[in-house]
Amino acid sequence: MSGSSYLSAAELSSVGSPTLWAVTIVGVLVLLVLDFLVTRRPHEVSMREALGWSAFYIALPLAFGAWIWSRFGSQQGVEYLTGYLVEKSLSVDNLFVFMLLLAAFAVPAALAQRVLLYGIAGALVLRAVFIALGAAALQTLDFAFLLFGLILLVTAIKLLRDALSGHEQEVDINKMRSVRLLRKVMPVVDDYHGTRMTIRQQGRRALTPFALVVVAVLATDIVFAVDSVPAVYGITEDPYLVFATNAFALLGLRALYFVLHAALSRLVHLSYGLAIILAFIGVKLGLHWAHGIWSGVPEIPTLASLGVIIGVLIVVTVTSLRATRDQVPGEPEVVSERR
Repeated sequence: MSGSSYLSAAELSSVGSPTLWAVTIVGVLVLLVLDFLVTRRPHEVSMREALGWSAFYIALPLAFGAWIWSRFGSQQGVEYLTGYLVEKSLSVDNLFVFMLLLAAFAVPAALAQRVLLYGIAGALVLRAVFIALGAAALQTLDFAFLLFGLILLVTAIKLLRDALSGHEQEVDINKMRSVRLLRKVMPVVDDYHGTRMTIRQQGRRALTPFALVVVAVLATDIVFAVDSVPAVYGITEDPYLVFATNAFALLGLRALYFVLHAALSRLVHLSYGLAIILAFIGVKLGLHWAHGIWSGVPEIPTLASLGVIIGVLIVVTVTSLRATRDQVPGEPEVVSERR
């Protein structure tokens, strides 16, 4: 079978009917609006509140996965679960970068969750765009799977190189392109004014630091989308399942940030694990592309991929906690580079 016909047949296989797409998109928008309503009054997030929302945003995608399994079969169920696990793992790395940005911009604790929410909303829009582009590429380009695999291998090498360098990362906001561009367009005041992005000062409109950090977070979303969308397409070729796994993984980030904030600095081996996972999926995509041209080339089953991903995450979590077991709670943390 030729690569072109193979890809066309795969592209047509989707569980996402127009009704299911509409219901899912409306559901995601409702959850986003709910999050904005919850955060409309800036406040510091208690651990009880963060745990409650985190439990909700873990139970919801798992329940949805059970419905996918019962409605469409075990193959789609395993693909959804594996894709969700990959996206959730990558989202933890996203949170690490968000933590660096919030610290660099000295974001008040009461405003942190609103910054995160803007980042999540922007990430959802960007993921939707990249998912659509990915689906179009799979339909029209014979080598799309190979291209996605190469992207993941390059990303894995970069993650591994950064992890091995082990140098401390500092975010210099004065060197960030997005910040420098905004400062050329409008003046920027020094102090936060709640969640306001602009204020009037001396008769002219000026940006607040809140606007700068939101733009910086949105800029990082582009990089994360380049990594995550090809990764989940390596698990499933169904654009609907790709969107669902991305949406559910992102929606719970706001609460998960506050649950994991203290633990993020202890996940010192996370980059190694993510590099292994992305490289593994990259190889899987390459084999999948080759199998579409030469049927004798083996493929990696999705269930085996799930086992590898779970195993890697367990190993790096255990080794990270062992490596940082002597870290004293409350002592200054050294942030190692993830990207």
